[in-house]
Order: sequence, then C-alpha cells, then structure tokens
Amino acid sequence: MKAVFLSYNQALTDRVNAILDEQGGRGSVDGEPHYGTHAWPSMNASIMAIVDDEKVAPLMAAFREMDAATKLQGSRAFVWNIEQTY
Repeated sequence: MKAVFLSYNQALTDRVNAILDEQGGRGSVDGEPHYGTHAWPSMNASIMAIVDDEKVAPLMAAFREMDAATKLQGSRAFVWNIEQTY
C-alpha cells in the first residue's frame, strides 16, 4: 500500500474529490468519508489517501492532468510506502 499526500488550493477541492472518487482513492474500508465543505479564497487544503499500489499511477496521472490545467494553483503530490495498517 502507498500513502498519497495531495496538497492543493482549496478552490480545487471539488476537482480533487472527483479525481479521488474516479480513481477509487476516497472513502474508507467500512465508513463514509468526512470532508468539510467550507471554502476560503487562497487557502490550501491537503488529503492523505492510503491506496493499493496499482492505484497510485492512475491517481497521480489524474492529479498531474488537473495541475496542468490549473498551473497557477501550485498543486503538489507525494507518495510514501505504508509499512503496516490495522
């Protein structure tokens, strides 16, 4: 498993959530995702999604595509290995 950390302008929250929904990186094993919806101009937001290894490349590609379309927003994504979960 991998941890994918996404940092983005809060104005892009709906787009990021849509990417996570499309790529299967949003939610939990047995519960509903909890996301606040209050938006402030020029604030950043971040999400850490724990995903299966095979979901990383498509998720990063979709995020990279969004970033290319919104270059001035300064989105970033990072990936770490997950050693254990419970």
